[in-house]
Amino acid sequence: MNIIIGGGDSGKSTLLHALSLLFSPTNAVQLLETDYYNRLLEPGFTIEATISLPEDIGLANFQQALWPWEWDGEKAVLPDNEREGALRDPVYIFQLVGTSDLDLVWQIIQPNLEPVSLSTGLRRRVGIVRLANDDRNDRDLRLVSGSALDRLLSKGNLKSRISKEVSAADLSNAMTEDEQRSLETLDKSMAAAGLPSGLDIGLTSSQGLSIGALVGLLAEKTGTLLPVSSWGAGTRRMAALEIARATEASTRLTVIDEIERGLEPYRLRQLLETLSVDEQQCFVTTHSPVVLAAAKKAALWYIDGSGRVGRLPQDKIARQQSRDPETFLSRVPIIAEGITEVGFLRVLLKLVFDGKDMVHGIRVVDGGGNEAMLGVLEALKDAGISVGGFCDDEGKFPGRWAKLKVAAGPKLFQWQNGCLEENIIAHVPNLSLFSLAYDNDGVSGDRLRTLADRLAIQDKSESAILSACGSYDSLRKLIVQAATGDRSGAPSEPIGKEWSKHSQKWFKTLPGGAELCEKMIGLRLWHLVEPALLPFLNAIRAEVGEVALHPGELTL
Repeated sequence: MNIIIGGGDSGKSTLLHALSLLFSPTNAVQLLETDYYNRLLEPGFTIEATISLPEDIGLANFQQALWPWEWDGEKAVLPDNEREGALRDPVYIFQLVGTSDLDLVWQIIQPNLEPVSLSTGLRRRVGIVRLANDDRNDRDLRLVSGSALDRLLSKGNLKSRISKEVSAADLSNAMTEDEQRSLETLDKSMAAAGLPSGLDIGLTSSQGLSIGALVGLLAEKTGTLLPVSSWGAGTRRMAALEIARATEASTRLTVIDEIERGLEPYRLRQLLETLSVDEQQCFVTTHSPVVLAAAKKAALWYIDGSGRVGRLPQDKIARQQSRDPETFLSRVPIIAEGITEVGFLRVLLKLVFDGKDMVHGIRVVDGGGNEAMLGVLEALKDAGISVGGFCDDEGKFPGRWAKLKVAAGPKLFQWQNGCLEENIIAHVPNLSLFSLAYDNDGVSGDRLRTLADRLAIQDKSESAILSACGSYDSLRKLIVQAATGDRSGAPSEPIGKEWSKHSQKWFKTLPGGAELCEKMIGLRLWHLVEPALLPFLNAIRAEVGEVALHPGELTL
């Protein structure tokens, strides 16, 4: 199973459409100019896939001789004619060319680079089941050429036999006497004019529509047979897949756009389990965290905002996949070190983008700590994908961080020294330091108590705390230690554990990070941290097509 993920309009559905076109069971496919890049018909487009075919697909039964390439683990290469024995992993290159005349040409590229025709017969033998995200996707529930129902039932030219039976049906009994006389009069007029006579009425096919296409699957509901195509969207999709699975075929491709569409979470998990144990290949897109959390065995392919596609190694992203699946479902993900950074950035970005950060598909997610987010960022970089990052510099793994910074540029932000709390609190005026101990409602909660406990005093009033500190510099340092949960200097280990929890009473929560950003703005500190943060913010703006902000232009 291959799950293709990424932000909206990044190209996920386009990939599935390309697969569907390449393996289309019919040549009756209409192209539009909007199918071409930037609507430019020149130089056309090419869709190519290297595929492995089982022996029982019957390549020898086709008129043309099809010669295989060899697969070296990464690409198709010329066969080694000097090596004795069977070919190693034989593969074939299927290609579809969209010409500048809005025509489609299916072909197979031989090892001598000569293209030969790729017949509809071979494409039907490969078989593709496509479940698109439209409301009435019932093609595979009807007896049209190449559909799942057609592949299951048409063992002996069933459509022809159905047409014969239908055309033999006597419909004249349904006509009134006046209608029969009208038909007789027409018959005489046709005969007198030398035209076909002996007229009657019956069911006929027309160009583009066969009687077989009107034959569909019916199912009983409360004693009445109803077309399966009239049932719910999720039921239709699962029914089409079951028909495809019931087909005795050696190969099949399943292409599902927005697999979660029309399915409740329990049925979605049921479908994923079915697909995961199926030996056939499947390509799906999704926007559902349920899918990412449940599809542990699937290969994940991420498409970023620039259309780059890269595979995400499961071993490196599994924890992030479970912790916050939306990391891989947004257009511009920003991985922050912890929840404080998440809360801080979400408030800041909402102001920077005038409340339209969600419209741009920007999503700030918790990376689970400095080292954990390092692994996720490296996995994304190895996949050729660059995302944003926001974290502290803890002095660990400088070489690995340096490589990431080269790849991501200013989208990856690290404080030069210290953490987020330290860098904001460092700019707070002396007389405003105690304002950090009060939330937006003016309640201090336990923050002043954490300072008093670290000073080993009972009185938690501001005057007593300042007196015990002796200076504002000492008070600032004390607040930073409490806000970061610094346990150094604790008189004993039990007390050290309590001190480490002090950070949660300050800003080590999602609301706490948001509050820290609001205090930065309320205390008019933005101009002091702007030189450090503005390049990062402008890099995110560039990612969504917004112009860069000049120093001093953003007034917070």
